[in-house]
Amino acid sequence: MSAVSIPGDPPGGRRALAVWGTGVSVYFVAVIFRTSLGVAGLDAADRFHVNASALSTFSILQLLVYAGMQIPVGLLVDRLGTKKVLTLGAVLFTAGQLGFAFSPSYGMALASRALLGCGDALTFISVLRLGSRWFPARRGPLVAQFAGLIGMAGNLVSTLVLARLLHGVGWTAAFAGSAAAGAVVLALVLLFLKDHPEGHEPEPLPHQGAAYVRRQIAASWREPGTRLGLWVHFTTQFPAMVFLLLWGLPFLVEAQGLSRAVAGELLTLVVLSNMVVGLVYGQIVARHHGARLPLALGTVGSTAALWAATLAYPGPHAPMWLLIVLCTVLGACGPASMIGFDFARPANPPERQGTASGITNMGGFIASMTTLFAIGVLLDATGDDWSLAFSAVFVLQALGVSQILRLRKRAQRRERERLVASRVETVHVPA
Repeated sequence: MSAVSIPGDPPGGRRALAVWGTGVSVYFVAVIFRTSLGVAGLDAADRFHVNASALSTFSILQLLVYAGMQIPVGLLVDRLGTKKVLTLGAVLFTAGQLGFAFSPSYGMALASRALLGCGDALTFISVLRLGSRWFPARRGPLVAQFAGLIGMAGNLVSTLVLARLLHGVGWTAAFAGSAAAGAVVLALVLLFLKDHPEGHEPEPLPHQGAAYVRRQIAASWREPGTRLGLWVHFTTQFPAMVFLLLWGLPFLVEAQGLSRAVAGELLTLVVLSNMVVGLVYGQIVARHHGARLPLALGTVGSTAALWAATLAYPGPHAPMWLLIVLCTVLGACGPASMIGFDFARPANPPERQGTASGITNMGGFIASMTTLFAIGVLLDATGDDWSLAFSAVFVLQALGVSQILRLRKRAQRRERERLVASRVETVHVPA
């Protein structure tokens, strides 16, 4: 089943690309700030004198705030529009990054990461909504994958640039200097961003208070496509997120005996693989919607197989070729998670897109938060047994796959019904 054009679609074009690019620049900076701890985990442990469990609390709290904000953010985007929400997001994550730079204690650093997570939470759903307002629906999968790709470029910046700054100019200068990027994208949003093109204004939503909120959430959740999207996002995203956000560098250095430089190159490989696979997945899904589930489940299976081979390798360290293959496959996790939105998007009308995307986006971050915590606890409990700690990945993958298989037929049947109904409506629209 290929994507179809919908009456009243926005035209896209250069103006759309420029406005969308402004919004994506905010997400790009948010990802730099979000993943900055991934290259500073060992430094943070030394700076704040904390163990593995306490170190994982940084990322867990950040993701807890992020995941908890997703439905409120979706509602805010549906009601207030993209520009206001992105403006608030840029202010919050910039303040959080600055606070982290100057935090003298573990408690203040935690508060700063929570503030950063709150601002970060406001960005991605806004960018998805911006893309759906400025580009035709048939471009949706590709536009969403490009957004994810640009976000991964932010991860690349934190891996390559921020890591060098951290070890060159020190903690405070590196984090405070990076916060300047937040001020730049805030100015761009205020000056250039528009919620929608001329002639494509959404229907005004009357203020209905708590009843409106309940209806939006309930109607989105009733759609099996929304729930399937959540579980696809849950199952595919977290292995790479956990690896890049916190535990990848310590695993490669302490468990695999690599230098920081080589470990950093492998983290970079994850990001580069993500960017390449994102382009491929976006093209495939845009042309063949039937490929969505095979791509998602294939990514989960490949990730599980490579993790099992790495953790069960009989020698003291896994060989470099196996680590390279593992990191290459982990790069497919981000693009596969974007497929979740391609189940939620056609299942919901335009006025619920933000809410449905927020529900979907919770999935991967809940899984990441759970796994980050489990790995930290298991490392402390087992005396740094990395193989046992990373086995938590398989538990969450098994849970997610079971839910995907349970929901897939209902979601596909409902999507076919909506597609047939939209075609009937198109035929009966007077010329």
